[in-house]
Amino acid sequence: MFFERPGGGERAILVHLEGQNPEVREDPQEFQELARSAGADTVTLVTVPRHQPTAKYLIGSGKVEELHDLVRNEQVELVIFNHILTPSQERNLERAFECRVLDRTGLILDIFAQRARTHEGKLQVELAQLNHMSTRLVRGWTHLERQKGGIGLRGPGETQLETDRRLLRVRIRQIKQRLEKVRSQREQARRGRKRAEIPAVSLVGYTNAGKSTLFNALTTSDVYAADQLFATLDPTLRRLDLNDLGPIVLADTVGFIRHLPHKLVEAFRATLEESSNSDLLVHVIDAHEPDRQLQIEQVLAVLAEIGAEQLPILEVYNKLDLLEGVEPHIQRDAQGNPERVWLSARDGVGLDLLKQAIAELLGENLFVGTLRLSQKLARLRAQFFELGAVQSEAHDEAGETLLAVRLPRIELNRLVSREGWEPDAFIEQHTLQ
Repeated sequence: MFFERPGGGERAILVHLEGQNPEVREDPQEFQELARSAGADTVTLVTVPRHQPTAKYLIGSGKVEELHDLVRNEQVELVIFNHILTPSQERNLERAFECRVLDRTGLILDIFAQRARTHEGKLQVELAQLNHMSTRLVRGWTHLERQKGGIGLRGPGETQLETDRRLLRVRIRQIKQRLEKVRSQREQARRGRKRAEIPAVSLVGYTNAGKSTLFNALTTSDVYAADQLFATLDPTLRRLDLNDLGPIVLADTVGFIRHLPHKLVEAFRATLEESSNSDLLVHVIDAHEPDRQLQIEQVLAVLAEIGAEQLPILEVYNKLDLLEGVEPHIQRDAQGNPERVWLSARDGVGLDLLKQAIAELLGENLFVGTLRLSQKLARLRAQFFELGAVQSEAHDEAGETLLAVRLPRIELNRLVSREGWEPDAFIEQHTLQ
């Protein structure tokens, strides 16, 4: 029932509070984009100057009366607040406006419900919705009281509200069990990639920064990409071959947003783990966005919440086509390592620079080169083949084996040291610097 949405939008009034603490203040323009992405037909945006929110309505009683008249005159079906409402505030506002009231969390949940396509994505959205709904059940059953005792009035000892809460708990438990199975399957797939020594790279970033467009440009895929918030919800993995490095797995992930509801972070943990288990994060940034620094901070906050803040990050400043006088280029740190790449995913400009930067960063701990092995090292040769690290084999005039291999340096050093050899003694230099 959570995924059947009406074909048209709903007439809505948007309410934004101004003058709050800068740390919790929301962006009204982003709020309007969220409403548009949800399919709302926005009548007007009402900005309320309020420094101290009230406990009953969040806004003052005078503004509540003003909004009530606006709702009635404009025949509005929905009032959306750009803030998190408590269950009691939501109930009080619905009584006052005589229409549905939605807060920022409910709005984002609705967008996620519309975007979910895979079975896993739908489960994750439903879990977040059920957790959100469990605190708001009372509004639908305020007319029901606890059953009384007496002849003919003795019941099962459970009100309708308690029955609904129990059913919700059962459903939440079932979904968590299914998502745990999905998580174990993902972990098994990651272990398989790790055994094959295939590096994993995840695209992360603020919603609508151009991750899916970049993903399609790099992998020639047809992942849905649109100029709207949360166009991508379900993660997509594709193989990408890089020069001098070989194959990697590239993952397109759900976009982050300012004050992403904790319920969503928790529900999408199985998906977000794809990022936290990557070898490299490619942080896609909208270079044309005036508030891009604030968006960068919000992305880093979510990465910290899922335990991915320690992973190496390559910043990609996208939408270069909207800037004047900036050419595609790689910015490097003091050690010469790639730090930022400036490109345009829409025009396909600078993609080779990004591939080069990814190969350099991943190649630091990877050996790609040729080993010269004497005949007495036949056992070592066999071990390289067992690891699947051999790309080609040849022999020189002296009968020695020339193995072109690709494997982590730590694994190379372990194998060679076991034979009592120093790697540099028989390596022809052909490594990524």
